[in-house]
Amino acid sequence: MFVQEEKIFAGKVLRLHICAADGAEWLEEAAEDTSVEKLKERCLKHCAPGSLEDPKSVTHHKLLHAASERVLSDTKTILEENVQDRDVLLLIKKRAPSPLPKMADVSAGEKKKQEQKAPDRDAILRATANLPACSTDRAAVQTTMRDFQTELRKILVSLIEVAQKLLALNPDAVELFKKANAMLDEDEDERVDETALRQLTEMGFPESRASKALRLNHMSVPQAMEWLIEHAEDPAIDMPPPGQASPAPAGAAASAPDAAAGTSTGDDEARDELTEIFKKIRRKREFRADARAVISLMEMGFEEKEVIDALRVNSNQQNAACEWLLGDRKPSPEELDQGIDPNSPLFQAILDNPVVQLGLTNPKTLLAFEDMLENPLNSTQWMNDPETGPVMLQISRIFQTLNRT
Repeated sequence: MFVQEEKIFAGKVLRLHICAADGAEWLEEAAEDTSVEKLKERCLKHCAPGSLEDPKSVTHHKLLHAASERVLSDTKTILEENVQDRDVLLLIKKRAPSPLPKMADVSAGEKKKQEQKAPDRDAILRATANLPACSTDRAAVQTTMRDFQTELRKILVSLIEVAQKLLALNPDAVELFKKANAMLDEDEDERVDETALRQLTEMGFPESRASKALRLNHMSVPQAMEWLIEHAEDPAIDMPPPGQASPAPAGAAASAPDAAAGTSTGDDEARDELTEIFKKIRRKREFRADARAVISLMEMGFEEKEVIDALRVNSNQQNAACEWLLGDRKPSPEELDQGIDPNSPLFQAILDNPVVQLGLTNPKTLLAFEDMLENPLNSTQWMNDPETGPVMLQISRIFQTLNRT
């Protein structure tokens, strides 16, 4: 009796569960040393008789190990691919590669891309060659798209003049402006940014010291914190800030307005008193340059005066101030005090607004305008104020409406 050599030296026979793409399932027996390609041929012969006549049929199919989701390599044996008895293998046809586009399709696609491409400079010149020439002032076009923050200063300058005239016509003008001056003193002495104060107190600083540091550093939390650390051992750290007067007795405070009212009997005296109060208000609302920004810009070689001018023009923004110093320095500091054209539609629309008209008779509105004029970063506080906020909101709305037309 003769026995085939392959049967004598054959390895362990595995029973494999084969699943085809069409749903057919069967058991296939194969020795461990059977190659994956040979197993694939036997599977194709079982599920698709006659398919082996096409030599590409075997290469167009692949066997997958279901448990590990691996594609079995045709050049390896079942043992090398670590296939075990009773494992499930999937017989799947490879996805045919997409056919290459025809030349006609390529040209059509390129043509479509060219049609969708934006025109270049030459194409624009050819298309506009027959149009009549028109010289457009680019500066004028840019000016029409005005920025609210840029125009707000001019608006405030003009509104301050109007508010002063309206309040001066009031029979109680002197008392009104004394009240305004008192409000200004109270504002400077008592108003502290609550958010900034909370940040410092949460760091462990006493509230009184934190308030003093914020007043001395224009409500800047980082600078106030540095000041508190530097002056922690200073014996005078708990004393009131320079220029802050101690509370006066109620009788003295009440007698001062009466005495002033008694002496201001004539129109000239009242006018002089108003002038002095205006000066006090302006002096208290002078622009205060950011100390750190001043030092940084002076270290670059700029003079102190021009640095302060740059910071004033650019609302204490150090980067913008640096660009201003290195550029054409426009607008100039002198231009900051120029108001808006009184005959312009924008200014007329603002003056015709009832909310603005009523607000201009309130001394607090004048104080807000003066403060925002020299310290633009305080605009947010005045926008949130119940008395001045509605006025600022109307000015902003009117500006945005006319700027869109």
